Amino acid sequence: MTKTRLPQLRGARVQLRAQRAGDVPALFAIHSDPVVMRYWSFPPWQHVEQAQEMFKKNDCGRRSGEFLPWAIALNADVARDGNDALIGTCSLFALDTTHRRAMIGYALARAHWGRGYAQEALRLALEHAFNTLALNRVEADVDPRNTASMRLLERCGFKREGVLRERWRVGDDVQDSAIYGLLARDHAATASTAGAARQTAGAA
Repeated sequence: MTKTRLPQLRGARVQLRAQRAGDVPALFAIHSDPVVMRYWSFPPWQHVEQAQEMFKKNDCGRRSGEFLPWAIALNADVARDGNDALIGTCSLFALDTTHRRAMIGYALARAHWGRGYAQEALRLALEHAFNTLALNRVEADVDPRNTASMRLLERCGFKREGVLRERWRVGDDVQDSAIYGLLARDHAATASTAGAARQTAGAA
């Protein structure tokens, strides 16, 4: 696959930047939290070495262009300490340039839930997927019990397309997969509607 550059993407409050070796402790904190990992496809991490291995794997995928693993960080004017520490991750993976599709995944540290950061990060990644990479389809795989994640996808225009039963085994838990899809034309329509709403609000 042709190597894909991982750009920095900046929104009003958050940015998507390349992951760094210094992010390993934050990656471990997120993926060792049982609440964050409740509906994940693997159990909470127990050792920081697991975060180190994930970072190496992500970096290898980034270098080959098969995986776009961003860190979610607050913009300097939003972060209390002014730095760009990792507070979550957002990734495009399973990139298929022949069929112009990819999958998207995301996680956010629990301390930052409920503030709209994940939605802003997801929209930045989707803009890149459709407008820069010229993908036609982005997919997401969600445990049907994860209602918050499904609401987030639906706010971004994704459509639920079906359920794959008993697809994952995580410890003693067997998980179904709700498959969500977003097409380029649906994304364009959603973005256009959101833009019109912002203009109307600004004119009021």
